[in-house]
Amino acid sequence: MNTLKTPYFSDWPKIDSAIAKDPAMEAAIADIVAQMTLEEKIGQMVQPNLRGVTPQQAKEYKLGSILNGGGAWPNENKYSSAQEWADKADEFWLAIEEAFADRPFRIPFMWATDAVHGHNNVFGATVFPHNIGLGCARDPDLIEKIGEITAIEVAATGLDWTFAPTVATPRDLRWGRVYEGYSEDPEITYAYAGRMVKGLQGNATELKSDNKVLSNVKHWVGDGGTQFGVDRGINDYSEDLLRNIHAMGYFSGLEAGAQVVMSSFNTWNNETNYDHAPESGPEYNYKIHGSKYLLTDVLKQKMAFDGVVVTDWHGHSEVSKCSDSNATYAINAGNDVLMVPEQEHWIDLYHQTVSDVKNGTIALSRIDDAVTRILRIKMRAGLWDKSQPSERLLAGKQSLIGATEHREVAREAVRKSLVLLKNKHQLLPLKRDQKVLLTGSAADDLNKQSGGWNLTWQGDENQLSDFPGATTLRMALEAELNSGCVTFDPYLETDLSQHQVAIVAFGEDPYAEMMGDIKEWQSLEFATLKRKYRADCELVDKLHKAGVKVISVFYSGRPLYLNSEIAKSDAFVAAFLPGSEGLGMTDVLLRDERGEVNYDFQGTLSFSWPNHRNSARVSKLASHIPNYQVPDNEQDPQGEHKPLFSYGYGLNYSNNLQSTDLDNLSVDALASDEVSKQQSMHIYGVRSTIGDFQLMGSLQGEDNGFEISRNNPMQFNGFSTRPYNYMQQQDAMEVQFQGKPANVYVMATAGAKESLSQYIENGLLTFDIKIKDIPTEPVLVSVQCGDSDIDREVDISGQLKNIDSFIEINIPAKEIVLNDNREFDRLFNISTGGDLEAVLANIRWRNN
Repeated sequence: MNTLKTPYFSDWPKIDSAIAKDPAMEAAIADIVAQMTLEEKIGQMVQPNLRGVTPQQAKEYKLGSILNGGGAWPNENKYSSAQEWADKADEFWLAIEEAFADRPFRIPFMWATDAVHGHNNVFGATVFPHNIGLGCARDPDLIEKIGEITAIEVAATGLDWTFAPTVATPRDLRWGRVYEGYSEDPEITYAYAGRMVKGLQGNATELKSDNKVLSNVKHWVGDGGTQFGVDRGINDYSEDLLRNIHAMGYFSGLEAGAQVVMSSFNTWNNETNYDHAPESGPEYNYKIHGSKYLLTDVLKQKMAFDGVVVTDWHGHSEVSKCSDSNATYAINAGNDVLMVPEQEHWIDLYHQTVSDVKNGTIALSRIDDAVTRILRIKMRAGLWDKSQPSERLLAGKQSLIGATEHREVAREAVRKSLVLLKNKHQLLPLKRDQKVLLTGSAADDLNKQSGGWNLTWQGDENQLSDFPGATTLRMALEAELNSGCVTFDPYLETDLSQHQVAIVAFGEDPYAEMMGDIKEWQSLEFATLKRKYRADCELVDKLHKAGVKVISVFYSGRPLYLNSEIAKSDAFVAAFLPGSEGLGMTDVLLRDERGEVNYDFQGTLSFSWPNHRNSARVSKLASHIPNYQVPDNEQDPQGEHKPLFSYGYGLNYSNNLQSTDLDNLSVDALASDEVSKQQSMHIYGVRSTIGDFQLMGSLQGEDNGFEISRNNPMQFNGFSTRPYNYMQQQDAMEVQFQGKPANVYVMATAGAKESLSQYIENGLLTFDIKIKDIPTEPVLVSVQCGDSDIDREVDISGQLKNIDSFIEINIPAKEIVLNDNREFDRLFNISTGGDLEAVLANIRWRNN
């Protein structure tokens, strides 16, 4: 389907949901709510993370739901089977049944998960292309099929609710969540959202069955329109553009019956977004988690949405009038379920909320509205009639996880989502007897091929064996080309004169929100984003200079500036993030056994492809909006930022062959007035570049350096670590030294070394630290190069006096670096021989 029609809305529309109110159900809900205690009501509203709650606590507080965040698995086991997931769900389900056993009513438990491109947090699941690729397919029927399959695999693990689909309209390529959006233009999002919801939920009757799950459109609203593409940043679009660009997916998704809307982290900087309690607390910071205008006045009243509004991960705490353990302002704004992941926060928040209802700060009617909505979606999902999770129709059926028929649909999605940007002299498709030199860091890498939200939140810390049944591009080529036709040489060590055609598979490392943002000192130029990205670009250059015909297959979560690499390639395929089914790529790259076209390319760009390194804010003109003018916060696609490849561009083998010269593309000068030199070098924390630096640990005196997981707790002999949520999710590390001399350090990756010369004169090594107890031995900070001696160690134990609160440590560079000409690979090292439990965050070198 290539012709999509998008309406214009002069006001927020009233939603006519496919799942309508049932008077008998409403009466049953009202009867239960009337019998509930205040504490039982608040319990329904609190949603901890799997890692932050036990079944016993769920029973004690009569919790309504939990979630598993990205990388949280039953019993911390990444390889949990469908049965083990269902068994864990049983533990919570039975605990809640016991909690209500002495009451004249019962309220079932439900479990939510981020199944955003398949049931991606589960070992062996089918991994579909991310939304950016699906947007290129322009195929709403396919989207509904993907929703149906995802629901089946989620149901097979005994879970009830997925936080999908994302219906953002990303308008800045620097945002780390661009790939979660179907398109820069709302026409695709509007066409897709309702179909995905229908696939996940079905109709009112089907939703009650054992093979459907609750659907959740997110993030309401404007997350794709923040200034500079900063995650959780400021959206300053007018209300008309907020509605007609950023909200369009909600209109079709809610019409289809989506039962949940998730609040967005971003700010909407508009006076209409009023402070609903101006008499109390600090000034409202316009965060949408606190927006009564958008959550209640618009969504619940004007649009008549009767489902649940859930906060994002600890999202209430970013509202200026809330705190970690106080969500009162966010509740009064209209949030119904509070996603508060950590035990250290949700229990206090529960008690604070109970107290604020009793003292009148929160009206009981607001609580009753929230609980009514929660019970409504539970009843619509048939939870009162469903058995415990492990006894449901599909639960525990491992054969459904990554089933062959599911993978076939994913394979179809891959071949429909690929976009052919260049095909000089019709080099593609290749014959099956064509000898091919295969190279590039992504050729045999499921992490790069699948992107973020795969087993872990950021999609990293996985290996090929973590994706059973999946197919990399290398595996697909070796399976499909004739025997002996593929030479795999990731470092190009072979004699290039012996090869005529090479495929270079390269692209971005996986990432998710926050960590994936392109920083303000960076541009869209792929080769400069990480030091190891340049190595892949050098492969293209080396092959081109050797006269080898180059076919580039590029994996990315967004279009990036690659003019030089495109010019040096004979064919260039934008594969985006195709997921687990590499055979979908060879379906279109190779001819069939008869030498005919096997499958043609049909994907066309759902985002504009930049022609300049700083053209991050270029989008298709919104033709459905009367008298549309490019907003001040965007770049005009008809001016100097005209895309290299416009929205909707895509070559094929039949009626859209390459007709322009793409060998002589202009290349931007290195200088730029929009990209400033980085003044600080962030080496650990939310502003660091993942992949350029790695947090490591070791026991002193042993050659046992090990990578510290950002996702999972780790335990070693005398040393342990645990990811910690500080300013944002998993942006800090809790480290426990247990009486044995040990180090935690930040290492430059890929054998690189960094000069600290720019910091010697006035620079500081700065980091945030929180301790649980006063250290028992000196705590030493240093830098180091390889196995050489440490220059100097600075003892910071005298500064570690405040328990359970973060302090900032600043060490002048001159105190730990003796020679300003040296380069270092250990850019931060902290060690002690005693007992110390501390949280480390925001480690950086900066000029004072």
